[in-house]
Amino acid sequence: MNILLINGTVTGEKPKVLLREIEQYLNEGSYSYEVNQLSLDQLTLELADGRSKESYNEDTQEAIAKMEAADGYIIATSIFQGSIPGSFKNLLDLISPKTMRYKPVSVIANGGTFQHHLVIENQLKPILSYFRSLITPNYVYAHSEHFSSTNELINEDVISRLKEMLRIFNLYMKMSVEAREGNNFGNEFY
Repeated sequence: MNILLINGTVTGEKPKVLLREIEQYLNEGSYSYEVNQLSLDQLTLELADGRSKESYNEDTQEAIAKMEAADGYIIATSIFQGSIPGSFKNLLDLISPKTMRYKPVSVIANGGTFQHHLVIENQLKPILSYFRSLITPNYVYAHSEHFSSTNELINEDVISRLKEMLRIFNLYMKMSVEAREGNNFGNEFY
């Protein structure tokens, strides 16, 4: 099973720190996943404009291919101006709605205010629901105060919630296999 860890922003270190924590927990646990990374700050993605995926640049094709190959996703992103980054929305615009169908998704976000966690509920979850993803209910939001001045995650509650999120993600991975194997709906449903 292939898990894709997605850094959904092109700036900032905190999403990377959160994904490193998740990767460490995956390696320490009894999980047997192949873990891959997709970091938007390492790619030059073209803007989604409706053309075929083969006509995009190499970085964009690579991102689409990684999204399509994944069996589950753990997304870490910053929240800017009360919204998800445009770079991350562009990634989602590049993929087919069927790409993430019945695949588990866990969300980790960070922001400068405590209210920014609502962006997950009001923006990101509806988009992931459109894809018919299996969204784990226990997303993790980290505030700037949860990190040291050197961007080390120092809040024990956030660490505990990350571990619990991963436990639930694992259960959703098992459920996902059954859901995708039993899908006989055809293409009329999006």
